Amino acid sequence: MAFDIKRRGKLTYYYRANRPVFSFVVTEAQPDGDLKVYLAGLTGGESATRNLGLSDTATMDPDKEIPRVFQTWESWLKEAGVCDSIAELDFIEMHAFGCQPKAPSPVADPAGYAAELERLRAAYARAYAAYFRDHLPEHGLPARFTVHVIDVPDKAASYEFYTTALLQRSGGTGKKI
Repeated sequence: MAFDIKRRGKLTYYYRANRPVFSFVVTEAQPDGDLKVYLAGLTGGESATRNLGLSDTATMDPDKEIPRVFQTWESWLKEAGVCDSIAELDFIEMHAFGCQPKAPSPVADPAGYAAELERLRAAYARAYAAYFRDHLPEHGLPARFTVHVIDVPDKAASYEFYTTALLQRSGGTGKKI
């Protein structure tokens, strides 16, 4: 399904639906021809769990979820005609919210719940680091990388992500200083 597009000054919005709530991608033209790119949040729940091949929503697997988020963002960028690969972007900020464990119950098994919370924190941190190391090794790292393990309105959700990046058309060198 193609995006609907709305341009207002330096901003271009890529969205879907008759009465959209948010844009999947927003670009902001920079004076030098670069584009600041804002990618919408993804909330993984039951459908994401099925798409990732996970057995149920009680088991969160950041090693599978994180690459899927980047793949989804890349598909949006291609569909919007912004760029052909997510590797063309330099990430400025990443905000990631790993949701609270769905099991075990914090009431029935407080120690198990605490252990699962710690497993998730470590797994999300490891998965993010691995993604940048394995897929974007020539890139710099975001200045802000916020990871929280919280509860969100979607009770089936296992994560929520959003990010800001720069598409450097004016010749980013990627050289270490």
